[in-house]
Amino acid sequence: MASTVPSVPTKLVDVEVATAARRDVPAVVLVSTGPALGPGGDGIDVSGLTGKAGEAVRHDETWTLGVGTGSLADYRAAGAALVRALSGEDAPKTADVLLTPDFDAANVRAFVLGAALGGYRFKVTGEEAPKRVGSLRLITADDDGFEEVLTSAALKAHALATATALTRDLANTPSNVKDPRWLTTTAARLADRVDGLSATVRDEKWLAQQGFGGVLAVGGGSARPPRFLELTYGTTGPHLVFVGKGITFDTGGISVKPADGMHLMRTDMAGGGAVIGALLAVARRKLPVRVTGLVPCAENHVSGSAYRPGDVVRHYGGATTEVTNTDAEGRMVLADALAYAVKNLEPDLLVDVATLTGAMKVSLGLRTGGVFSPSAELAAEVVEAGANVGEQWWRMPLLEEHVSAVASEIADYKQCPPGPGGITAALFLQKFAGDVPWAHLDIAGPARSEKVYDEVVAGATGFGARTLVELAEKYSR
Repeated sequence: MASTVPSVPTKLVDVEVATAARRDVPAVVLVSTGPALGPGGDGIDVSGLTGKAGEAVRHDETWTLGVGTGSLADYRAAGAALVRALSGEDAPKTADVLLTPDFDAANVRAFVLGAALGGYRFKVTGEEAPKRVGSLRLITADDDGFEEVLTSAALKAHALATATALTRDLANTPSNVKDPRWLTTTAARLADRVDGLSATVRDEKWLAQQGFGGVLAVGGGSARPPRFLELTYGTTGPHLVFVGKGITFDTGGISVKPADGMHLMRTDMAGGGAVIGALLAVARRKLPVRVTGLVPCAENHVSGSAYRPGDVVRHYGGATTEVTNTDAEGRMVLADALAYAVKNLEPDLLVDVATLTGAMKVSLGLRTGGVFSPSAELAAEVVEAGANVGEQWWRMPLLEEHVSAVASEIADYKQCPPGPGGITAALFLQKFAGDVPWAHLDIAGPARSEKVYDEVVAGATGFGARTLVELAEKYSR
């Protein structure tokens, strides 16, 4: 019987580095702003060319590709545009990209990241997928050792792209297929294929025995019970714990969402998907660091067994929360997971990532994630890690004047305190992070896109996975 969804993970374009071009293979000449042609450009008519990043033009058997001013963003956009251009009925199986002499490791990482992700496609259909170029070869100068440096850069970029694509796959999967059981068992199946990575999936009985009141409350309204995923990698080095929100569909519960846009809530586990994608990439790259990924998974539904505004929920570890809005379910499940991490895992660093608040979409738009941390140094590390891999973050304040609003008259904490929504949500989560160095990443804006730009396609973007991998790499040095 055919699957109702595409296979996970999606196959990406392969990229290799070499010093010699091939015969009878389409060549791609790079064009910078001007326009200025790179190697292989002799005899090409530049009239009509601008060199703008992503400008792909066919000249018989040769292509020109604009790379703009040569910024990393331009190279990502160019790589993505090239793969999209080399698609369709006459798509070649492969092509040679003739690199300019200024191409270094950073430029290769950006170009490969764009090329690998630009052709990403997730569509539930009975039709054949459109043809797409299967591989690219980057042709560099025959300098001693340089090919090896660029190959290493390309391999890293492809690993980051693979993490991003898997995150997209998981988030794009429709929720009639994707429930907590599907998400956790899919992650466990993929983890079993990677040396050094192990997965443990806990069911609702274990959650009840351990007192995961937040996860059980949120998942109580669904006929499809919650799960808790724990991915474990490494035994030495600093211990990083990544926690991802795994809400496989969010109706808002009794505080039901408006119908407009609710169909997009299949991506409300994008934070959990980022954690899964990142752990797989860290393990594949064999980084010398210890990383644990926690994904509390539930479906927030409306039924007679759904949790209610006014309920008091006891979290893992004993703290209680007064529920004021059942649509603020993400912080309820994250609170349990954070408390579990602090009590049992002795993390050196604790990072949670979630599509948490609509307020962050208003504050930062749809292409920038929000970083909350009491540590300016840790927040700067997240921002730098994102910049290194093409993900943009902005540090948000944990304002002292709103801390008192988190207190409840009938419980320890109030789930939805009054005040700026993104900030008060982070202040609530901070109560469960203990004294561990902690950062909260709100990706409500950049986790989804309605249009194609650079290496991003419409739908789930996979935002956050690459930053987590880069952060792990920093702590492994």
